[in-house]
Parts: sequence; structure tokens; C-alpha cells
Amino acid sequence: MALTRNPLHIGAGGELLVQYRLLKLGLDSARMTTDAGIDLVVYAPGAQEATTVQVKAVDRATPSGGTGRLAVGWNFPHDTPAQLLAFVLLERDLVWLFTRAQARATAQQHTEKGARRLYWYTDLSIPQRDGVPIIETDVDQYLLERQAPLLFPTGR
Repeated sequence: MALTRNPLHIGAGGELLVQYRLLKLGLDSARMTTDAGIDLVVYAPGAQEATTVQVKAVDRATPSGGTGRLAVGWNFPHDTPAQLLAFVLLERDLVWLFTRAQARATAQQHTEKGARRLYWYTDLSIPQRDGVPIIETDVDQYLLERQAPLLFPTGR
């Protein structure tokens, strides 16, 4: 019998993966128990104050449009109170970390109700023209391991 994860498992798994990755880099974080758009508070030794993070997680890549090439995507509110957004792909234990401004600028969709959608294709064989559509390697610079040293001062 295959085990299935519900959305609560996926969300909690995403938060824990982000915390684990941050801890491996020497950064402390705490999960928030409220549902106010902030999932983690991160403390960096060299920072004057804590940084807030909203975590968005998906279990696996899915076919674009239901039948197309594999892609991952996350919805987030334009007016998120968090300073950073962490986008998680649990299937491969990947985390991308964006500032609020970077996430807004990269998101391809924006609804009138204030929701944004950020997505990219995991199928690297998709042809691109002028960087469109976005494929996974286009966002390598946002991988948590690359972004964290830039976003969290260590005081060293």
C-alpha cells in the first residue's frame, strides 16, 4: 500500500526541509504556529533582527496543463507579509529562496485578487526563446544554498 501525503503533510514537510537546510548552514529558525503568512522566523548571527519566511511546498512536478511537460508551480499572495519566500519541491528535496521583490518580478501570473503564480518547467529539453518559458536551470541562482549566504549575514 502506497502512503499518500495530504496538503498539511506537504506544507509541514516543506517547512521542516527549509529549517533543516538552514540549520546545516548554521542558521537558526523557528516555525510559527499562526497562519498569518509567515511560516518561519530565521535568525542569522550577524543580523540585527530576525527575517520572516513564507514557505510554499509541492510534493512533485506535474504535467503542465494536465497533459503537458513536467513543471512545478506555487501560488503566493502579492501582499505577503514575509520578507522571503521559500519554494520547495519535496520529491527532490530542493528549496529555492527568493526575496519578496524577486518572487513578484519572476512570477508569470498575477490575478486581480492579488495572487501570484511562480512556475517553471523541470523538463530541461523544452525549447526556449529569449528565456521563455522558464526552466529549472534558469532559477539555479535562487537555490537556498546559494541565496542564504547573500541574505543572512553571519557576522564572521
